Amino acid sequence: MLLATLIHRASLPSPQISAQQALELLETHYGLRGTVQSLGSQQDLNFRVDTDQGRFVLKICHGDYAALELQAQHAGLRHLGQHPEWRVPRVIPSNNGADLLSLEISGQTVHVRLLDFIEGHSLTHLDYLGPQLMAGFGRLCGQMDLALADFQHPGLERTLQWDPRHASTLISHLLPVIADAHQRGLIAEAAEQAERRLQPLLDELPVQAIHMDITDDNVVWQRDSQRHWQLQGVIDFGDLIRTWRITDLSVTCAALLHHAEGDPLRILPAVRAYHAVNPLQHAELRALWPLIVARAAVLVLSGEQQVSIDPGNAYSRANLSHEWEIFRVATAVPFELMEAAILTAVGQSLPSIASEGFAPLLPSLVGREFALIDLGVLSPHFEAGNWEQPGIDQRLLEEAAATHGLAASRYGQYRLSRTRPDSAVEPDTCPLHVQLQVPSGTPVEAPFAGVLKVAVDGSLRLDSGQLSVHLWGVRPSLDSGAALLKGQVLGEVTQGLQVQLCRGLELDPPLFCTPARAAAWQALCPSPAALLGLACDAEPELDSQLLLARRDASFARSQKHYYVDPPRIERGWRNHLIDMQGRSYLDMLNNVAVLGHGHPRMAAEASRQWSLLNTNSRFHYAALAEFSERLLALAPDSMDRVFLVNSGTEANDLAIRLAWAYSGGRDMLSVLEAYHGWSVAADAVSTSIADNPKALSSRPDWVHPVTAPNTYRGEFRGQDSAPDYVRSVEHNLAKLAAQQRQLAGFICEPVYGNAGGISLPPGYLQQVYGLVRAQGGVCIADEVQVGYGRMGSFFWGFEEQGVVPDIITMAKGMGNGQPLGAVITRREIAEALEAEGYFFSSSGGSPVSCRIGMAVLDVMEQEQLWENAQVVGGHFKQRLLALMDIHPLVGAVHGSGFYLGVELVRDRETLEPATEETTLLCERLRELGIFMQPTGDYLNILKIKPPMVTTRQSVDFFVDMLSKVLGEGL
Repeated sequence: MLLATLIHRASLPSPQISAQQALELLETHYGLRGTVQSLGSQQDLNFRVDTDQGRFVLKICHGDYAALELQAQHAGLRHLGQHPEWRVPRVIPSNNGADLLSLEISGQTVHVRLLDFIEGHSLTHLDYLGPQLMAGFGRLCGQMDLALADFQHPGLERTLQWDPRHASTLISHLLPVIADAHQRGLIAEAAEQAERRLQPLLDELPVQAIHMDITDDNVVWQRDSQRHWQLQGVIDFGDLIRTWRITDLSVTCAALLHHAEGDPLRILPAVRAYHAVNPLQHAELRALWPLIVARAAVLVLSGEQQVSIDPGNAYSRANLSHEWEIFRVATAVPFELMEAAILTAVGQSLPSIASEGFAPLLPSLVGREFALIDLGVLSPHFEAGNWEQPGIDQRLLEEAAATHGLAASRYGQYRLSRTRPDSAVEPDTCPLHVQLQVPSGTPVEAPFAGVLKVAVDGSLRLDSGQLSVHLWGVRPSLDSGAALLKGQVLGEVTQGLQVQLCRGLELDPPLFCTPARAAAWQALCPSPAALLGLACDAEPELDSQLLLARRDASFARSQKHYYVDPPRIERGWRNHLIDMQGRSYLDMLNNVAVLGHGHPRMAAEASRQWSLLNTNSRFHYAALAEFSERLLALAPDSMDRVFLVNSGTEANDLAIRLAWAYSGGRDMLSVLEAYHGWSVAADAVSTSIADNPKALSSRPDWVHPVTAPNTYRGEFRGQDSAPDYVRSVEHNLAKLAAQQRQLAGFICEPVYGNAGGISLPPGYLQQVYGLVRAQGGVCIADEVQVGYGRMGSFFWGFEEQGVVPDIITMAKGMGNGQPLGAVITRREIAEALEAEGYFFSSSGGSPVSCRIGMAVLDVMEQEQLWENAQVVGGHFKQRLLALMDIHPLVGAVHGSGFYLGVELVRDRETLEPATEETTLLCERLRELGIFMQPTGDYLNILKIKPPMVTTRQSVDFFVDMLSKVLGEGL
């Protein structure tokens, strides 16, 4: 009887009711006129109804469904309507007051209902759902189950094909619908494993009323003003039933798998969120993954069945690809791993192993001292990228053994050698084994009684009950299948011994896993330290969240950090930064590190000079003169004096003081939307509201902002707009002249850096410089961000405008991270400052800074970094420009070389800034292994300013990932 009912329910096509018939039904029974639009459903018919009285959903299902079941749904809706956390549809009564109509239409008996329409969107179309949305689904599911815990109705006791209590029966019946024998076998095997794991748990699973369809199709969302998805309500109560409580979460998690980019562990935020609001029992946590796998099998089989009997059902056909993806992801990892991952995600653990009963694996080495080799991210053995050399870990172990006799790695220490630059995939850096370097011929004994297995690749495995030890680099002394007693010799070491302990005889664990899977895999593959008699576990890593809390407790809050939950970065190499788990992030932010991170020349120069001397510039030493000469050689011929300082802020502050001293005036012109630094004077001429929201209202009266010459979104647009922008300068100069105030100068980035590297309109600086000088002021070119070769086609930004400033300021890349800045000017301007006293910067121009500054120039020339900025930067811009043809959100691409800006807009006509989308995009790029941040006054620009060693490979990776995220529906 059960099978017959299931077969009948699973074989029903959707009712054949036309849109015209639906309209007639609405007018006849509900007095409504309007339009209808078909909504997808597997076996029912759903129409969206638009009328003057509002928007509704007309639901039509087969008359085979008992009215009592539908009445239970209505009762459930009324019950849940008492909970304000979310919306559920109201049932709209018909003209005769009934909320359920049973009708005969075209020879078909159908049940008809009318419900509220909840405005919003389903998320089924999104390929990717982030952790917050995953958690949102889990939280909703937990809250819904809490609300339904006391709900009772006789219509809940029903036979439903989706009820997991009948999954095994239904799967067996529907398997023949799969024509491909291989696919059929995969489904059968997965279902059998799920059933076998569920059986011992069934009596412990709590039962209650559940929705059983809280999926991406049936949860309605809307974006808020920050472009975050907000829950609106829950629809489709057609699967409301009384069954195991954990089923609800299993259905939700199964639906989320097709948004998980192939990684089933992405559902863990949903599990944690459910457990936080509605704690699950241990048996439920263990049953969750088998239920998910069984659900995946039923989805595929039911979907294929529905398409075969109802080939015109576009909804079912479209859903098939999602259902197969769910099954593929659900069967991509071992059951044991997902059980361990689910348990550890909510703070539970697997039973401990009684390690005190082990015999030593290497008894002849007991008591001998091993050299434990640091192979982690901060290892002193690694420098200048040598961890990229193949076999570096083994070589370090061999070298240590040659010196100390015995050497071993640490279990669970994240390996730097396994990092993967330019990869969106988290690298498998966590070792689930220990590598040992011991003498060849060292006997290996069984730590417990078991059966020896010899694999095809020569590795050994000793199985005992639910515990195994896996060995590599051992020559067996017995044949495969031999039974061993504890302490019996099983072989001898040949070379490079690797030891792994593992729970479960059927599990084939990897030697390394990703950080995201480390907790689960370490629960399954605990440390073999007890077998070895060796304290070889990784030292506990400082908790990143605790460290961040310590920072927040002691470091002034106005000194911000990137990202809400930032990775802990302690190492860098070239154009990548590396976190403590060994993940490499492409650095698209660091215009300071022009040579890249960890450059050996920088380390050598700093070390050598520090070992000799580091003092202030009042002492006499060669490096000061040599570096000053090098800088003047790069400057226009008219410039002959250098000041050395510590930063761009200090350089711009000094430039303003020089303008005051030389001109005799105080009034400065600065450009709107610009940033020049944090000192009192540099901040005064900074007008970027992104850096200081009160910038425009807090300018002192000696600062006179002029209109930003932004040719893309400014008041005037296009390449011939220079005269229009110059009028703003003329207006301010006229006001100063009328007030008989002496102009001190004009400060401007020659390329609009804060806006992403927008070129100023041709001729703008020529005209402005002439006007400023005619009124006795000096012209300051702030080259801190855009100068020093970064733009590729020219060394200084002012070269693009064909002008020579009176003062150049620079910093950032001058020292590749060493605090170093400079001001270059003419002698008469430099000496005007002497009337106000001496200038002194305690560490500006120190021997260490000067040597590093010269080394930066040397390396830039030797490694042809200016040419790299031009060639690779040119390729970069072309690839970014191509995105405009694909993604409407990309409004413009600014800049050149390795100073580029991608401006994101919601409308290319109105140029409405896509501020919130830009923030979300940067967060998503971080998940994919890229550091990028929003900039500009509207925070809608990706200001791309990477180290100048950035490669074509890195550029292509960045653009590919940027295109991927833009295509995910921000």
